[in-house]
Amino acid sequence: MKNYLLFLFCLLGINLNTQAQKSLDSRNQELQVEIKLENPTREIDNGIATAKVKGGVKPYQYKWSNQLTSLDSSRSLDLIEGLEYQLTVTDANGNKVEESFTIKASSITEKFNSNVQPAVEVLGNILFWDPFAAIGIYDPVAYSEEKQISIPDWDAETKEVYTLKDWTVAENEKVKEGDQIAVIETNQGREIKVYSPTNGTLSHLVEEGKEIYNPNDKEDVIEQGAHFLAGVEYDEPIPLKHPNGDVITNAIPFIVIWLILGSIFFTFKLGFINIRGFKHSIDLARGKYDDPDAPGTITHFQAMSTAVSATVGLGNIAGVAVAISLGGAGATFWMFIAGFFAMSLKFVECTLGVKYRHINKEGRIFGGPMHYLRYGLEKKNLKWLGRVLATLFAILGVGASFGGGNMLQSNQAFSIVSEQIPFLKEYGFLFGVGFALLVGAVILGGINSIAKVTSKVVPFMAIIYVVGCLIVIGTNIENVGNAFAAIFNGALSADALKGGFIGVLIIGLQRAAFSSEAGVGSAAIAHSASKTNNPIADGFTSLVEPFIDTMVVCTMTALVLIFTGMHEVDSIGGVELTSDAFGSVVSWFPVILAFAVFLFAFSTMVSWSYYGMRSWTFLFGKSKQSEVIYKVLFLIFVVVGASVSLGAVLSFSDMMILAMSFPNIIGLYFLSSEVRGDLKSYVSKLKNGELFINPKFKDK
Repeated sequence: MKNYLLFLFCLLGINLNTQAQKSLDSRNQELQVEIKLENPTREIDNGIATAKVKGGVKPYQYKWSNQLTSLDSSRSLDLIEGLEYQLTVTDANGNKVEESFTIKASSITEKFNSNVQPAVEVLGNILFWDPFAAIGIYDPVAYSEEKQISIPDWDAETKEVYTLKDWTVAENEKVKEGDQIAVIETNQGREIKVYSPTNGTLSHLVEEGKEIYNPNDKEDVIEQGAHFLAGVEYDEPIPLKHPNGDVITNAIPFIVIWLILGSIFFTFKLGFINIRGFKHSIDLARGKYDDPDAPGTITHFQAMSTAVSATVGLGNIAGVAVAISLGGAGATFWMFIAGFFAMSLKFVECTLGVKYRHINKEGRIFGGPMHYLRYGLEKKNLKWLGRVLATLFAILGVGASFGGGNMLQSNQAFSIVSEQIPFLKEYGFLFGVGFALLVGAVILGGINSIAKVTSKVVPFMAIIYVVGCLIVIGTNIENVGNAFAAIFNGALSADALKGGFIGVLIIGLQRAAFSSEAGVGSAAIAHSASKTNNPIADGFTSLVEPFIDTMVVCTMTALVLIFTGMHEVDSIGGVELTSDAFGSVVSWFPVILAFAVFLFAFSTMVSWSYYGMRSWTFLFGKSKQSEVIYKVLFLIFVVVGASVSLGAVLSFSDMMILAMSFPNIIGLYFLSSEVRGDLKSYVSKLKNGELFINPKFKDK
């Protein structure tokens, strides 16, 4: 019997030893990764990569080059077909294996998209290069000194009232990740335990028995970070990171510096013309100085409407929502400041647009940066530079008109309208055809037709949108003080949760620069057709444009988001965020917003068709046949934009609008003294009563 038991123990020992050896062999097995690639549809940017790992020691960490994929995810979604990605898998022992992969592009749009992507990256590296970080003036890394703790699973649209029931850890005590620190109670009887997300020193933001967040308290709704109950201060500041582990940086893009410095330079150069010229600007827009016998084809107001229609668009709704969701309420302040300085930059380029325009024997007008860059610099013995800058501007202008001024507008207009009218979702091509016919009916008539339409559409769409904003704000008018406090506090003392002071500053400046298009030179093309004997007059008229676009419309959008508490929502962005903000006050407001967005897109396309056409004729000749070819191409791109997804193409062409500012502002610097001299002469005539006054204003 003893021998029998001994035999069984030996067998058991051999078996356990064999299993242990197998386990050890498994751990020592070389780390391997196999990546399964999927291209589920012919649509762009929806590739899927799934990693299957063998060997090594669990748990594994997945470092994808796609920044939106977390370190613990074995699957990466929404990848660009035809583009190379990298994956690094690390096991618990620190062993690593790296793999590169490319999801095969199958459809024509996927192949086109992937081929354009490198061009997007090149242009993006130029436009968004950070010179300050490159020379070491500041550390671009976004650091956090404290981890703020919010109500677990909190939602900005919650209807529950949250009260701090108990603190389980005293203030200024050390805590470790996973320690329970508090208990929350809701008005619906729920108890929620709160745990520390990291190691550090705990600070209390709410006293026991006090409300943390009350959705019925408007101050809580507006206040940034009202749902935070505690903070854990790190022993040392730590860098913020993307989901894939890459460090987040707050770049100061060169293009933003270029535009903002230009705006500030001309503001001081012209003695704050944006302030002292504002009243005269309104008088010109009203038609007080309209001379029916002056050369040109459209009035000052029509020129202003055409220019505003090109800038007041989806960027004022979707773009501002993105800026506020990233930079918080404080981004509004810097957006407003940038719009203020942009008025002076617009003044200079629109003055020169009229001064160097060309009117042929048929009365057709050709003007804009192409002309003042070429002929203005030629006067200064810089003929070669003028030709290069003018040609570069025209090339960028054509590309921008087909992309950011056309396809991007029709693409997003279809997306937004189809959200409200679901059955349209399968008919992008037909929507595009209908949209093209509508646009074509206007642009085939030339600048006179464009000006007549925009002079009616712009005030109408602006009134619709502003009234909607005022209703939302009026519903919460008692909180106007809290809203502006949130804006100023967020602008000047922004925490690292939203990217820090530099992050908020740049987000605000960037949105304003992209929105007003001051410095881009596009508005100068519209103003070149204005009926006037004094180019400076159109400079004055253009002052109002950044004021309307950025300082009014963008600010109104921002206030709607802040008043409704939507500036605290992180899960959605763009026009959907703005739509939810409107819908939170009046359920059917999103339908009105969709209609306004459609008008914004339509008016932007109409104006940009003229900008692109003038750039086109500068490059390919001023004949009517050349103009017809351009218009036909433009209408084709309307259909393309609405019917297919062209991510990289749209990104590249949209960036071309910003790139137009490079040649334009270089020329403006050279010609700034000329503008200042003309301004001095004009102001003298104005004071002496030597300017023509329209008879219907003389009695007044």
